[in-house]
Amino acid sequence: EVQLVESGGGSVQPGGSLRLSCAVSGVTDSTYYIGYIRQSPGKEREGVATIDHNGVTHYTDFVKGRFAIAQDNAKTTLYLQMNSLQPNDTAMYYCASGVGSYCAGYWYPLPFSWWGPGAQVTVSS
Repeated sequence: EVQLVESGGGSVQPGGSLRLSCAVSGVTDSTYYIGYIRQSPGKEREGVATIDHNGVTHYTDFVKGRFAIAQDNAKTTLYLQMNSLQPNDTAMYYCASGVGSYCAGYWYPLPFSWWGPGAQVTVSS
């Protein structure tokens, strides 16, 4: 069973930085991918960044150039480095993982299957 546990959330002033970590266990599928989703009160859940089994990363437009996602070599910890944080980055951040499939030789992600409990990030002066 896949288990994900986030850590590293907290409060920071605008322009500051935080690094989220996600402890990952139980991933055995070679087509897996993993990333972060966030949700603010009253807003829909939105994707932030993902990294797949080949190390290919994807970022949502509103975090490009500010956030960086990475995994350690053992693939037991996922990191999200968040720089130049703004008040609208305030949200609960969830680590999530899923598997992919292939069509005509191309890999594509299936919906996330596993979620962590979340870590709160608050950006405020």
